[in-house]
Amino acid sequence: MIGDLIHRIEKAPMKFPKVTVVLVSAALLFVLWEQTRDQPDPIDASRLTNLRANPVELSAAVDWIFTQIPDFCSDATGEGSETRAHADCVKKAEARTSTCRRMLYDRFPSVVASEAVFRDVSLTAMECLVPRSVLVK
Repeated sequence: MIGDLIHRIEKAPMKFPKVTVVLVSAALLFVLWEQTRDQPDPIDASRLTNLRANPVELSAAVDWIFTQIPDFCSDATGEGSETRAHADCVKKAEARTSTCRRMLYDRFPSVVASEAVFRDVSLTAMECLVPRSVLVK
């Protein structure tokens, strides 16, 4: 019985996985397209000074805030960037960026139009990225 089943499997024609090839090709084309698109210039800190007159998208503000992770870790650890504690802090904060980003997008409006909102976004992001309670010894 098992020998008969093996014989049938050996004689069965192999089908070419067309659907798999199409899906993988489409995914590769998307990645290539995404890589060749013009990436927006990073936001300059001066752009965040007069938000009432010149509001920014929440995503741009969050992107800028996340570039400040090394500074947040320096403040939180009280140590310079060459220390192990600082490096561990940065590594842990970077691992939390997607979770923190989702939380910020859910909690705040899509446009940051005041310094108060920017302050709240910044403080919330800092607490999410580098929780102070973790650093208490």
